[in-house]
Amino acid sequence: MRTDDFDFHLPDELIAQHPADRRDRSRLMVVRRDAGEIEHRCFADLPDLLRSGDVLVRNDSKVVPARLLGRRSATGGRWEGLFLSELPDGSWELMAQTRGRPQAGEIILIAGNGNSDSGGDGGGDGGGGGGDSGGGGLRLELLDRLDSGHWRARPLDPRPAFELLDAFGRVPLPPYIRRVGDADDPEDRERYQTIYASRPGSVAAPTAGLHFTAEVFDRLAALGVATLDVTLHVGPGTFRPIKAERVEDHRMHAEWAAISPAVADRLNAARSSGGRVVAVGTTATRVLETGVTPSGTFLPFTGQTDIYLRPGVPVLGTDALVTNFHLPRSSLLVLVSALAGIDLIRAAYAEAVSHRYRFYSFGDAMLIL
Repeated sequence: MRTDDFDFHLPDELIAQHPADRRDRSRLMVVRRDAGEIEHRCFADLPDLLRSGDVLVRNDSKVVPARLLGRRSATGGRWEGLFLSELPDGSWELMAQTRGRPQAGEIILIAGNGNSDSGGDGGGDGGGGGGDSGGGGLRLELLDRLDSGHWRARPLDPRPAFELLDAFGRVPLPPYIRRVGDADDPEDRERYQTIYASRPGSVAAPTAGLHFTAEVFDRLAALGVATLDVTLHVGPGTFRPIKAERVEDHRMHAEWAAISPAVADRLNAARSSGGRVVAVGTTATRVLETGVTPSGTFLPFTGQTDIYLRPGVPVLGTDALVTNFHLPRSSLLVLVSALAGIDLIRAAYAEAVSHRYRFYSFGDAMLIL
């Protein structure tokens, strides 16, 4: 398959810059595979489209404020980084953007994000390599460049990584969402996060879950739709377009994921009683498809997954999918095409553009049945 087959023109004004006023007031396009039909609903209608015995599978990963802004102590030049993970020795793996070539041993001065803890009372606690709390900043020492091109750095502050990120990091909005200045918008902190996020580790939101409210979950529960949580910590590769000419030649980035034994048991029980497995988002889909066997049985697992779902690869663990509208030439668009077929997804996206749906992270939703 040619990657060009997954390209389409999207007017800039359809890229949502802010979420809907209320999470469940976004629009919902319903794509029915058996009939090849498309209908237009509101996301709050989702419970009317599912049935008793179905199970809704969410990704409970929590977005961390991973964007770091600062200055190079050696030159005063601007530095921007993205926290990716904490390594076993307590150092951080970072993606970094800066002019010039930073050197190992260089200190980066990270500005506070405006939260009360940015210059707070845990910063240095008496000097000794603390976080320069008096100046409201965090000092990062660059240690070495990794084979991936990322940097390994050590925070000169004894606090845990996620506590430091809460104090000094900013919401890692995707590049197509534009904001004026570097201020950390409180609305973004709230709305670029699902209401059920509980396991910190993602640098991008599992955006299909952004539409859900407590009221929607209450109605689903009353209907007899169970809700189960899996985990996949979303990495920065989620925004990367497919650069290979052929879809099959693309290589996926690996991300940490998990299905617990209890969740695997409940998925198998639902399937055996005729219920559908409804994934909330492409990340939950990738977890399900990593954990399902060729016979359709779910197994628990914990570890890295680089599963790449594309047309021609059987989708065995996902019966229906709630998802957003994705970027052209992306592995996410390829994934939904694996589930619904290239032609039907192409028609759905053309209709979404003509009906002025809002696209991408803060945009509207699609339900594939």
